[in-house]
Amino acid sequence: MACDHNCGSCGENCSERNGIEKERLHELSKVKKVIGVISGKGGVGKSLVTSLMAVAMQRRGYRVAILDADVTGPSIPRAFGVKGRAYGDESGILPLESAFGTQIMSVNLLLENETDPVVWRGPVIAGMVKNFWTQVIWKDVDFMFVDMPPGTGDVPLTVMQSLPLSGVIVVTTPQDLVEMIVQKAVKMAELLKIPVLGFVENMAYFKCPNCGEKHRIFGDPKTQKIAKETGKIVEELPLDPAITALSDGGKIELVEENFLSSLADEAEKLL
Repeated sequence: MACDHNCGSCGENCSERNGIEKERLHELSKVKKVIGVISGKGGVGKSLVTSLMAVAMQRRGYRVAILDADVTGPSIPRAFGVKGRAYGDESGILPLESAFGTQIMSVNLLLENETDPVVWRGPVIAGMVKNFWTQVIWKDVDFMFVDMPPGTGDVPLTVMQSLPLSGVIVVTTPQDLVEMIVQKAVKMAELLKIPVLGFVENMAYFKCPNCGEKHRIFGDPKTQKIAKETGKIVEELPLDPAITALSDGGKIELVEENFLSSLADEAEKLL
């Protein structure tokens, strides 16, 4: 029977009432905190924010991992310059590591060619994400960031219900339409009782390399409005060709500026 969210009408064994049991982490793994990076739609820079958060925590001396749950659009391995195929045996699967030690697991590390499409239905994709948690041996991780698929559908729901998320970071862009869609992602997190750690407004501005002036190409920022309405931290990321070049070239860990420092502070409070 479908849940009508009226707990007085259901039995004590209702999964909606008691909460869905989290997937069990691999017995050889150790992960302290898991943070999801979500958005209401695709193309807003979720993978970039995931990468920059990993870099920020790595620079603070923490052991970091990324679980790439965006199975149909995996981009994390390329951003970190990780190539090859993940190795596994009867004990489990070992994630690959970046040049600076970030542990990464992505479907692209299981495919023969990184351009091979993943033509799977939702339940199969959700099952693969669960396997990344239960069958991969994550080594002494302080912070794991989960690059979530966009939207509020089956796979994001499965991830948020199955993994022990300590919080989520919501990614948006300045357009009004995206702002409306982001509210859906926020309400989804609230329904599942997962704290929102903060917001990132990507492509917020372009900084002129000559005069240093910020140009709001996509309109006025929504950050102050979001911060006022939610009381949460809001960070901005610029349109920056240098960041794009580093990401495309597999060298995102060499980005010079310490982006997302306020959200990194917030993540540290979880330990």
